[in-house]
Amino acid sequence: MVTAAAFLLVCCGQMPVASARVAAAPKVPLPKPRPAEAPSKPEPSGKPEPSAAPEDNSAEPTAPPTPSACRLALTDAIAIAPSIPDIHGPGGCGGEDLVRLEAVVLPDGRQVAVKPAAILRCKMASAIADWVRTDIAPLARNLGSAMTALDNFDSFECRGRNRVAGAQLSEHGRANALDVRSFKFADGRTISLTDRNVPRETRESVLHSVCARFSTVLGPGSDGYHEDHIHLDLMERRNDYRICQWNVWDALPAIAPMLPAPRPEEAPPRQTADEPEGAKGEGIKGESSKGSGEAAAPASDQAAQKPPADKPSKKKRR
Repeated sequence: MVTAAAFLLVCCGQMPVASARVAAAPKVPLPKPRPAEAPSKPEPSGKPEPSAAPEDNSAEPTAPPTPSACRLALTDAIAIAPSIPDIHGPGGCGGEDLVRLEAVVLPDGRQVAVKPAAILRCKMASAIADWVRTDIAPLARNLGSAMTALDNFDSFECRGRNRVAGAQLSEHGRANALDVRSFKFADGRTISLTDRNVPRETRESVLHSVCARFSTVLGPGSDGYHEDHIHLDLMERRNDYRICQWNVWDALPAIAPMLPAPRPEEAPPRQTADEPEGAKGEGIKGESSKGSGEAAAPASDQAAQKPPADKPSKKKRR
C-alpha cells in the first residue's frame, strides 16, 4: 500500500523522485561549512603554477674579519703577499692570518720573486721581506749585481720535525718557517748558502743577518738534516731563547791533504817484493861494496849460514 501511494504521488507531481530516494536512504554526515575568512581558490589559468621556493635556513653571511696590524703594514709597496683563508689541519697544523708570499718589493721598486710562492703567517712573511730589503739587497749590490729571486726550499707543510714519524710538530706545520737554499742575481749567478766555493765572507754575512732576525737558524753542522739549505723560523720560546746553529765551512782544498806527494822523477826505483834473490839493487842502501856487486846478505841470513861452533863433548874419559 505505501508503495502504491508513493507511486500515485510521483505521478501526480506532488513529490519529486529524488526526494523520495533521499527519504529512503540513510543520513550521511556533511562537511563543515567553509569559513568566511578562508582564501578563495584561484581560478585555473591554464599555466603551471611555479613551485614554492625552499626556505633558506642558512645563517646570514658574517662580515670579514678585521685585518691584523701585520696585514695592514704588509702593503704592496713591501711585498706581493695576498691573504689566504685560515688553515685548520690535523694535529694543530695551519694557522690564522696567512698570506701567500709571491715577491718582495725592494725600495727601488724592483721585485725579488719567491719561487715557489711561500705560504706563511703574516709575521713570518713580514720578517722575510724586511730581511731581503734591508740585508740581502745591499749584499747583492756589494757583489756587483741585483737580487732577482729567492729559492724557497720549503714553507708550509703539515709534518713533524725533519719529517720524522711521530716527532713534534714542525714550525713548517704552523706556517711559521721558511727553508732558503740560494739567491739568484740579475747577472745570472746563483749563490748557494751552503756551497763551500762561495766566499766565506759572503756566507758569514748572511749568517750574522739571519741570526739577528730569526729565533731559529739551522744549517750545515746543526743536526744532519740541514746540510743543503738554511732553516729560518720565528718560534717563540721561554725567555726569548734563540738557536743559531750554522757552521760556515772553509772551502775544500784543490788537493786532499791526506794524499802523499808525487814521487820525484829523479828518485831511484823502488825494490819490489817479487824481485828474485840476488837481483841487482841500484841505489839502495846496504848494497855490498865488494867487487861482485851483489847485495850483502842480511845479518840474520849470515848468522843462519855460519856453522855452529864445536861444543865440548859431554862424554867422560875412561
